[in-house]
Amino acid sequence: MDKFVTALPAKRKPDYESSPNVATSKAKTRKYDEAYLALGFTSTTVGKEERPQCVVCLKILARDSLKPNKLKRHLETTHPEHKDKPVEFFRKKLTHCRAQQSRFTKAASLPANAQLASYKVAYRVAQCKKPHTIAEELILPSAIDMVSTMIDVATASKLKAIPLSNNTISRRIYDMSKDIEEQLNDKIRDRRFALQMDEATDSNKDCLLITYVRFIDADDLREDLLFCKQVTSRATADELFKIIDTYLREADLKWEDCVGICTDGAQAMAGRRGGLQALIKRVSPNVQWTHCMIHREALASKQLSPDLHDVMTDVITTVNYIKTRPVKARIFSALCEEMGSDHTAVLFHSESRLLSRGKVLSRVFELRDEIRNFLEEEKNTFNNNKFLMKLAYLSDMFQKLNELNLQMQGSDTHLPHLADKITSFTRKLEMWEQRVTEGNIDSFENLKSFIEVNKLQNTVIPCMKAHISALQKHFQRYFPVQDPTQYDWIRDPFSATPPAEFSTTENEQFIDVTSDSIMRLEFKSKTLAAFWIGVEKDFPLLGKRALATLLPFATSYLCEIGFSAVASIKTKYRSKLDIENELRVAVSQLQPRFEKICSMKQAHTSH
Repeated sequence: MDKFVTALPAKRKPDYESSPNVATSKAKTRKYDEAYLALGFTSTTVGKEERPQCVVCLKILARDSLKPNKLKRHLETTHPEHKDKPVEFFRKKLTHCRAQQSRFTKAASLPANAQLASYKVAYRVAQCKKPHTIAEELILPSAIDMVSTMIDVATASKLKAIPLSNNTISRRIYDMSKDIEEQLNDKIRDRRFALQMDEATDSNKDCLLITYVRFIDADDLREDLLFCKQVTSRATADELFKIIDTYLREADLKWEDCVGICTDGAQAMAGRRGGLQALIKRVSPNVQWTHCMIHREALASKQLSPDLHDVMTDVITTVNYIKTRPVKARIFSALCEEMGSDHTAVLFHSESRLLSRGKVLSRVFELRDEIRNFLEEEKNTFNNNKFLMKLAYLSDMFQKLNELNLQMQGSDTHLPHLADKITSFTRKLEMWEQRVTEGNIDSFENLKSFIEVNKLQNTVIPCMKAHISALQKHFQRYFPVQDPTQYDWIRDPFSATPPAEFSTTENEQFIDVTSDSIMRLEFKSKTLAAFWIGVEKDFPLLGKRALATLLPFATSYLCEIGFSAVASIKTKYRSKLDIENELRVAVSQLQPRFEKICSMKQAHTSH
């Protein structure tokens, strides 16, 4: 019996003692196989890692993409026209690729500081959305002049070693864009994220799909440009989904991690059966779709009664009459200066710009006397006091609508915060309707001032009541009435009660959080999202439920900002730019890793 007892410890030896090779063995990694050339890939070394590189587009994929199925997927999705090519075709591409790389060996002899300076100048050019030629034609000569004046000519001559040609700046922007994209995808991978997307046609008649992403980064939420792709065919839901799905697959991002999408109300985007929303829900059933609240506000305020619509039509006709005729525009400007006006021009109306209607009406009402004098020889409605009272009311109301729209714009906006803005405005509509019924128009400053100055009788109260009542109905349609307290436990958990649908575990975690004095102090010093991200670490069920509301986008405002940036970058003289790389460097919150890019460039060219 003793021998069994003494032998027992030897049998129960820990694995790290009995099998030392197990603890020291390294994880298996795939190596490049020559057969991968048939899929269009060669290998390259990046930071002591062997990575696959496409011989067609020269794109370097991640190390874990060194698998036949992933390489084949890249070939079929990115270069479908080459998927049936023989291996000799890719061998020729490889030879051409290596010959092209050899041309850049001269760059390896550049001073490290000169190359780093080149990247930093290119970054400045991209951030300012300026033409690439400005670096060589303006920035470099100006820098040489400044250094030669302030220091000496010998020091200034060293700046001539910095490569800043048009093509060099383009390559630098491409390198920085890929570095930012790699950083972003690494941060998003295997984490929950939300998307907002929109498509539009730019000045060059190219249809672009812009997608922004929101994700948890460290202790707060981060928003950034995910991609900007050109839609080569019709912008149908299937085509848009194909573009997004292809990108996510190539970036190794999972649809299962997507918790929310935000789009406008177009049929291709919002269709419940065949729209982009429906296609995404097929691959990610738990995703939450949000109709952009800014677009909903614009739709709710768009309808006008026939009387007010006639006023708006007359205003637009008058503006176009003045603005589209250069001679009349100059005469009107001179008249405004002679009369001492603050402004000397009226504004064009644009239906696609959400704030345009309010700005046009306010400017026309401000310059009503100037317009009346300008049109005195012609029949015009600016001599009619009732017309001017309606114009004053419209300028007041759309100024309030513009204020609501501006409150919903910006980054880091969340559904509970914007829901409060809508609730506040609908309550104001009720108050305005009641006071107008009583004859009180104090809330409409332009109308009140116009009536008092001209000592008129208010004859537009029925028109005002009808419009305010219609606004209430439209806001109820686009923003269905919900329980105003449903987000209170997220906004301020220390003053609210837990919702009735909470499970027992969630109720227990809610009690733990609201009883913690340290968390109460953190709630006052942190942003709402940062607080709940911290809560999730200790109380996962409660934190995850709160972040399911805070993480999805409530508006597609960032996409609109992206299209504005595209309009600045892609002029008619710069229509052939790689817009995605330009836009990513221009608007991304991530900084390029300049030193890493330079070291990789040196290693790549020497290799």
